[in-house]
Amino acid sequence: MCSAEPINCFPVLVNILSNTFLRLFNSTARIRVWSEPFYSTQSPEVKGDIFFICLSYMLILAAGLPPHFAMSSMEDHKVKS
Repeated sequence: MCSAEPINCFPVLVNILSNTFLRLFNSTARIRVWSEPFYSTQSPEVKGDIFFICLSYMLILAAGLPPHFAMSSMEDHKVKS
C-alpha cells in the first residue's frame, strides 16, 4: 500500500487506522490523508517572487564568500603559518 519511505508510509498508516476506527463506531464518514513534502504553488507571480528572493540571496552569498577566503589568507600570513 505504501513505499518503504517514512514520508509516504506514515500518512497511509494514519488513514488506514482512522478509517478503521470510524468503521468500528458505525460511522459513514471517512478521513482522507495525503502527503505533499514540497510546497507547490499554482500562481506564477508567487513562483517568480520566490525565484527572485532565492537569486538575491545567492548573489549576496556569492559576493560575501571571496572576502572571507581573503581574510583567512591574511590571517595565515600574519601568523606565518
